[in-house]
Amino acid sequence: MSKCESLARRSFLLRAASSAALLPLAGCDQLSKSDWFVSILDRAETLTRTIQRALTGRNALAPEYSEAEISKLFRANGTTDPEDSGYQALAKNDFAEWRLEIGGLVERPARLSLAELRAMPARTQITRHDCVEGWSCIGKWKGVPLGTLLEQVQPKANARYVMFYCADPMEQTLDGSDSRYYESIDLASAYHPQTILAYDMNDATLAVPYGAPLRLRNERQLGYKMAKYIMRIELVESFANIRGGKGGYWEDQGYEWYAGI
Repeated sequence: MSKCESLARRSFLLRAASSAALLPLAGCDQLSKSDWFVSILDRAETLTRTIQRALTGRNALAPEYSEAEISKLFRANGTTDPEDSGYQALAKNDFAEWRLEIGGLVERPARLSLAELRAMPARTQITRHDCVEGWSCIGKWKGVPLGTLLEQVQPKANARYVMFYCADPMEQTLDGSDSRYYESIDLASAYHPQTILAYDMNDATLAVPYGAPLRLRNERQLGYKMAKYIMRIELVESFANIRGGKGGYWEDQGYEWYAGI
């Protein structure tokens, strides 16, 4: 195991241990749901993010690997075939009619086809995917750097976060409200050189189980941050009025927002 791998795994184990230490507290509903307790956890997460960036640097790279180290079997995390009629129709036509919409707090909203994204300067990287469940795999990804797209749409001064809205339904809702996956990262992560919107995996077109036609690769965070089946991107100032207000589907269920490794 390389030094980088050892450090990354130790970081993951420390995060798991700290989460386990909070489980007894989570069992006490009155405490875990109190405003002051939630506020303490939020401040702790902010401190973790600040310390990590101070120690590693804003543009510090996650470890990259050789072709020989690519996992023979790469597990498909989360949804593997979205049960969404609109998505299924796009998939049948190899996503020829799919368009990525970029809007919100930007000067120049965009609507881009997969062909247009493929025509842009690309980045290829071989990195390890770390799942919150404890497993990891190494894969090769190619895609357009998210920072390149942001430079084109020109974020407004008050934009702080990038929201990703996806095609995979997470649950059935009686009121018909949107239950599809959503996730977010901040602008610092969005401009990181290894943050890409991937359309290829292991030298082949990204397959449906892995997030076709486009998925986020954000290599310094855990797997649930890497949204699959991306349909729309929106730049926002706050999460307050977005679903549960925590910035992502799993975050609204209690997961931490930053999820750095």
